[in-house]
Amino acid sequence: MDTRQFIEAHLFDDVHELALKHHNAKVDMALALRQIAARQLLRKKVPSWADNPDLLFPAHLSIEQCSSEATARYKASLLGGGRFADLTGGLGVDCYFISQNFQHCDYVEVSEELCALAEHNFGVLSDAMVTRINPMSAEEYLHHCEPLDGIFLDPARRDVHGRKVVSVADCSPNVVELQTLMLQKAKRVMVKLSPMLDISLALNELHHVKEVHVVAVGNECKELLFIMEAAFEGRPTFVCVNLESPQPPVTFTMEAEKASGLQLAKEVGRYLYEPNAAVMKGGCYRLLTERYGVEQLHRNSHLYTSDLLIPGFPGRIFEVEDWALYGKKAKTLLEGVEKASIAVRNFPMTVAELRKQLKIGDGDQVFLFATTLSDDKKVIIKGIKIQ
Repeated sequence: MDTRQFIEAHLFDDVHELALKHHNAKVDMALALRQIAARQLLRKKVPSWADNPDLLFPAHLSIEQCSSEATARYKASLLGGGRFADLTGGLGVDCYFISQNFQHCDYVEVSEELCALAEHNFGVLSDAMVTRINPMSAEEYLHHCEPLDGIFLDPARRDVHGRKVVSVADCSPNVVELQTLMLQKAKRVMVKLSPMLDISLALNELHHVKEVHVVAVGNECKELLFIMEAAFEGRPTFVCVNLESPQPPVTFTMEAEKASGLQLAKEVGRYLYEPNAAVMKGGCYRLLTERYGVEQLHRNSHLYTSDLLIPGFPGRIFEVEDWALYGKKAKTLLEGVEKASIAVRNFPMTVAELRKQLKIGDGDQVFLFATTLSDDKKVIIKGIKIQ
């Protein structure tokens, strides 16, 4: 059995057990185990690549750090034109999907191993429009490249000691230092940053930001995309999208958010609304009451309510079974509830602390929200998820 046959025969097996049990002179075990482990990680992340037996993949870290197929396709929808460069090529997932909207694409990467793998993989992927592999730094490439229609940059967000950085300027390559040169070279620049970073701080460091895309997948915030254009001088438009959800993106400006009136509810209505992760990260709160006709429970709770059902709200919707003030009155509310999904919003306890106090296990049939109302009273809301 050769290496390729071994990989295909053991795609779903435990890699650690394979390493201990199998020894075959005809099989390159180091390569086989690496490919099996990589394909297992990619099966959910980039399924179209995981199923291609001709592709080769690098070490574990590059797989973990690569974009998912869903987010890469979304990024591709935002860029297009004649010439494009991915300045931090890595595994090449973003580069591959974005390249299909361009006539010419440069893959730029300092790692010689990743460049060699990219050259092989892009040769296998017949629809890849990657026409040149550049084994060099982003800085070196920018000083010598031709004018571009688009640039993509996904800087490393850890320092030399592996610690996560807070500032955009601390990322590598240093986006703050490179932004002027990138905007001179390209019509449109897209910078991908961690969803853990503060958007307002990033906007203080980056110039000519036309759009900020907050991207979630399955209601988990995955990345922030800052799109820059040299000719743009205004305030950015925010686009909050929850991929793999039927709900449309929420688009707004911070000026509109600040100008919107605060609509507070006097009590909990028949329906409860929880904005999705992208909307929460983007900071669209007041505008939701204006656009969807819901009321906010408290200015800091970020939960909404209405007596009439508002379908299409960008997030989860619950039908309220009952609610009660936190304390002794809540015992009646929780009678017979042994398991529940618990969330806290603007409440002086963590989920773990509240779960321990209420003696309720984890479950997904009943949903409990511990929060604060507009009159600052602490309450627990019991509901059933309907969206």
